[in-house]
Amino acid sequence: MSNFPASLSVSLPELVATTSNLKTGGPNSKFDALVVVSPNTRGGSLNGTPIESSLLKLQEINSSLGKEGCVTFCDNVPGSRLIYAPTGSIDADYDDVRSYAEATKKGVQRAIAAGAKAPLLLVEESSKYPNARLVSVLGALEQIYEPLQYRQEVQNKGSKVTTIGLYGQNEAETQKILTLARELSNGLLVARDIGGGDPEAMAPPRVANYVQEIFRDSCVSVKVINDKAELEKGFPLFAAVNRAAHEIERHRGCVIILTYDGEKVNDDKRNIYLIGKGITYDTGGADIKAGGIMAGMSRDKCGAAAVAGFFQVLKTLKPKNIRFVGLLCVARNSVGENCYVSDEVITSRAGLRIRIGNTDAEGRMVMTDPLCWAKEDALKYKNTHLMTIATLTGHACLAVGPYTAIVDNGPARNENFSLKIQKVGEGIGDMIDLSSLRREDLKFIKSTGVGEDLLQCNNAASSRTPRGHQFPAAFMMVAAGIDKYGSDSATPLKYTHFDIAGAAGELPDTPTGVPILALSRYFFGDQFAF
Repeated sequence: MSNFPASLSVSLPELVATTSNLKTGGPNSKFDALVVVSPNTRGGSLNGTPIESSLLKLQEINSSLGKEGCVTFCDNVPGSRLIYAPTGSIDADYDDVRSYAEATKKGVQRAIAAGAKAPLLLVEESSKYPNARLVSVLGALEQIYEPLQYRQEVQNKGSKVTTIGLYGQNEAETQKILTLARELSNGLLVARDIGGGDPEAMAPPRVANYVQEIFRDSCVSVKVINDKAELEKGFPLFAAVNRAAHEIERHRGCVIILTYDGEKVNDDKRNIYLIGKGITYDTGGADIKAGGIMAGMSRDKCGAAAVAGFFQVLKTLKPKNIRFVGLLCVARNSVGENCYVSDEVITSRAGLRIRIGNTDAEGRMVMTDPLCWAKEDALKYKNTHLMTIATLTGHACLAVGPYTAIVDNGPARNENFSLKIQKVGEGIGDMIDLSSLRREDLKFIKSTGVGEDLLQCNNAASSRTPRGHQFPAAFMMVAAGIDKYGSDSATPLKYTHFDIAGAAGELPDTPTGVPILALSRYFFGDQFAF
């Protein structure tokens, strides 16, 4: 396989803003289809145009037009291809902006199937959804995404599209939307490349190589820790999971540390730590996954993939007065004669003795010591926040379905972090559901054995365990020593856990890249003002 590309933006098509009144010829000559994304066939930008007239005539003979959309001939649009992509209802209490992305994806898919290579998007938005056009462009770019392995291995396949245009009456505003869409999509592309790579193409050393390539000569520094002795000393819980895989050179795990340090503007500089689960394949270890449920476990690295993707966004947006540190905990949970097993007692970086209850609870194991490392670094600064991002539990899938479950500790809850990021995430189509830590979660992880501090996990599946996605957050918090820095301490530390198990995207679908958009909207809100 060839080396990874140093620049990933070449994978995106040309993005063009236009205000040419949707006519053929002139600036629109580069487009060969018009995709209308709208809740209905009349009004707005369509009012009084031949496009509106064509759609209304079609609606007279096709009552399903408002639900199914269409591809039709129209002399007055680029390429004479008119694709109507209805959003459906957008104004009911439980509608949301994702309807725009979903409609655009279907519309672009239809345009490609009709032979188009350069679709122009016309997105009708309401005051309820100020980011509708941005979300639509992101949807279009998701639709044309092709996996890294495919891009590398099938050299002469061509691309799905060469150009995507966006119509808007204010060209400067429209261009700003497209510029932001490009930066966000490049971040999502990184997350999809890593998260969607197969177990060999994105084995731990390959993830490290990919990350080093994309951040080479940039404002993001990369450090890869893969020495066995260093991992055993600094990240003993991670090293336990890595023990079996380390026997195979191409599967050897690593902790990848990314650092972005923005220009200081004032003394209120923030320090944010993002720790991502990067299990490149999860066999379950000695507690092996049986009954066909191992399929799809190459997606267990989507937390680390999201962290890498978020740093790709940082690389281009370059926010000021904020420092981000990312730790990608990249390992393979292999089974073999050297794998870690239940009943082992392992001392964590924080000095707590952990009894292993289930080797399939490896995600909390690989993240806990890097989280402790981040805690130690965070104590040197003010205005800090530690976060873990992981496809952690089946319980989260049952509890919140296809959404991210989020859990705050006391100091983060005091600032309503979960509520705030939930709200901004909804505006960009990155949906989050709130969960809470309770005293039962901390009680659950306490070991009753002599000479033991914590129980890593019970021996039932999380989906069969009450509070199965909350108590792992409690485990990481306590095992990393963050519980000593609660709201009642002299130096409170904010900690938040994102369980993206239900939201990350399952095979064969494209990885979603959550929660990159929610994090970007939260930390760089000024970039979303159009």
